[in-house]
Amino acid sequence: MKVIVGLGNPGKKYVGTRHNIGFEALIAFAGRFGETSWKTKFDAETAEVLIGTDRVFLAAPQTYMNLSGRSVRRIVDFFQVDLSDLLLVHDDMNLETGRLRIRASGSAGGQKGLQNTIDQLGSNEFARLRIGIGRPPQGISGANFVLQRFAKSEIPVMEECLARSVSAMETWALQGVDAAMNAFNQSGSKDE
Repeated sequence: MKVIVGLGNPGKKYVGTRHNIGFEALIAFAGRFGETSWKTKFDAETAEVLIGTDRVFLAAPQTYMNLSGRSVRRIVDFFQVDLSDLLLVHDDMNLETGRLRIRASGSAGGQKGLQNTIDQLGSNEFARLRIGIGRPPQGISGANFVLQRFAKSEIPVMEECLARSVSAMETWALQGVDAAMNAFNQSGSKDE
């Protein structure tokens, strides 16, 4: 079984914010496979989809971003998931708006939900799909910026990005992280 975790903050006031793009990508992924019923388990909203014969467990931790790892740890322990079968989907201020970047492992790069997951699992050896939300403008802190909604001009870019993120998650689930990186990592990223 594969596990995909989308990171974000629970509650209506966070819907549509930059920090919740991981939740939005996960919901879009579930919708592609016809799953619309979510259950509450492991401190998360959860669902399961079948891609062919492959089972994929989806989770959106409801612990708030900074404690996301607690939920991830419960899921990994319960299902005895190998970390190579785990994908975290999250926002990233170090990527321009709408850019995707898949990595097989690595540091948190300042993303607190990812850092908490690394801390809880005691490892950074799991895949992550980073969704670019851009840098905050001068005078706005990163903490405030991630809680803002996308500007009208960014919405078409993010809609297209969400569609690509769903395809990236599917490629990861069926073909693995290397295939997903080859297909969806765009050249010219600042961290390449």
